[in-house]
Order: sequence, then C-alpha cells, then structure tokens
Amino acid sequence: MWLAGNDSADKFWASPLSHQEVSVMQFEKLKKTIPLMTLAGCTLIVSAWVKQDSKPAELGSSQTPTPAAGYTVHVTAPHVVDGKVMGPYHHYCKVLSPEPIIECLCYRSSNAGARLEQVEYIIAKSITRTGAVSLADWNKNWHDHQQEIATGRVQIHDLPPDKAKEVADLVATTDGIIFHLWSADDKVPSGKVMIAQSVGHVNLTQAELKMGADTAAAKASSK
Repeated sequence: MWLAGNDSADKFWASPLSHQEVSVMQFEKLKKTIPLMTLAGCTLIVSAWVKQDSKPAELGSSQTPTPAAGYTVHVTAPHVVDGKVMGPYHHYCKVLSPEPIIECLCYRSSNAGARLEQVEYIIAKSITRTGAVSLADWNKNWHDHQQEIATGRVQIHDLPPDKAKEVADLVATTDGIIFHLWSADDKVPSGKVMIAQSVGHVNLTQAELKMGADTAAAKASSK
C-alpha cells in the first residue's frame, strides 16, 4: 500500500523477482524509495493521532463518553506538600456521584502541556465521618473543605458568581484527601506517593468529626 503509484515498485511486488527481471538500476531505485515511503506513512499515522487528540470538539456527539471526559470545574488552591506551601494548584474536577463524590486532577499551571502532579478525592462528610475513616486517619490525611473555603484561599474559575457559590456550598459539605504523585523539582516520578494537606488544616476531636457529619446531613436535607 505504501508503494501504490510507483511503477517500479508495482512491478517489483506484482510477481516473483529474479535477476533477469529486475535490473540493478531498478533495485537501487527501489531501495531508496522504500524508506522514504515508510517514513511518509509513519508521519501520516502520527499526524492523524495528533489531530484526533487535539480536536475533541470535532468528534461525533454519538461517540461513547470515556472516564477522561467531564473534568470541567476549574478551582485553584494551594496545598502543603512535605511541610511546604506549594501552588496554587489548578484543580480540574468532575462529580462522580451525587453524595457527592468528586474527583480532581491537579496541575501546577493551566497550560495544556502541564503534567499531572496530584489527584484529590472529595468525599461527602456523610461518608467519611460515619465510620469509613477513623479519627486518627482523618486528622493525618484528610481536610475539611468548609474550613479550607473559609480561609479565602480557594478560587472557583470560569463560572458566574451565583454558580460559583453553588459549587462552594456543595464542596463545603465534603472532606478531601490529596495524593501527591510527582514533585515539581523531580525529573521523573520517584515512586513515592505523599499525602498533601490543605493550608490551615485543623485537627478535629471525635465530637467535632461527628458534628461535621450531622451538620452536612442537615444542610443536605434542607435543600
């Protein structure tokens, strides 16, 4: 297929060859043609891949959605990584289920080529604070989004104020856990996964942990 349109090549592949049927000149010409056509074929394949990846809006609406779709809520907030305040990180989030359970992909910038550095899971307090997470684990690994939002460090982008408030009110009923995968100063991932924290994280007592679940449940039932 790569050689279509090349008379010498067509004759070469059309029938078994012998020294009598192909001259040295034809053979030498073919040797030069094959790598050039192969390179052209590889270039076309890569170009098609890049075009498909860079133009998702042009894909048919009937295409089956993938798990990679839907990270459309854009939020920025700093995180504490290994004892240092880093960021702000650009969170691109989507709601997985209505409790809510929300998943965020976190980058150091909003550039298209930014690498994924963290993943944050945002889970309803009605789940995290009713036995799924112990007090010791919560204080070590989790953070309260109502408390974090109150610091003023969380910014919601690309939404009108009323919609941004709806997002903030929903997230305030959740806790978060951040998995730090790739530090900015590392050329490659180290394989060490750290738990990052919100800035200003406050440890809770057992009573406060339960109170948070009750408050979140009351807010949810009032809607």
